[in-house]
Amino acid sequence: PAARAERAGPGRGAGADGPGYTVGSTKVFNNSSLSFGTRVKWFAICFVGGIVCSILGTALLWLPSGLKLFAVFYTLGNVAALASTCFLVGPIKQMKKMFETTRLIATLVMLFSFIATLCAVFWWGKKGLAVLFCILQFLAMTWYSLSYIPYARDAVMKCFTSCLS
Repeated sequence: PAARAERAGPGRGAGADGPGYTVGSTKVFNNSSLSFGTRVKWFAICFVGGIVCSILGTALLWLPSGLKLFAVFYTLGNVAALASTCFLVGPIKQMKKMFETTRLIATLVMLFSFIATLCAVFWWGKKGLAVLFCILQFLAMTWYSLSYIPYARDAVMKCFTSCLS
């Protein structure tokens, strides 16, 4: 056991299910196999890449046949931005958080809109529907993101209800 803890490297002691790099263990799928600096770098790369893809997609929308490129790049940007958080918390913990009851509806709408956007533009050939699903992506991602900020959803709901009353 002591040799296993030494092989695990600094800051990675052997826990109940082995060192951070053990294959077949959940630790391999969690952020413990990467250093904090590496996780932050990859988070930034994915997040910035996602933003760049979304902006590029929006710019391509104005080309004569840019709707397909818009739908692909916008969706890819949102997926990359969502995936970036896996580097901070680990993919398994991220999936558990995504499907908690407070985020379940937002997650399902978000995943549905990713798929529906691409279906609308490539298989159904409905440009207006593709744009509608991109708007739905934006709204679902926003609502999902707000769930991580305490009382943010309540504040947004109060703002909308006061504007509508």
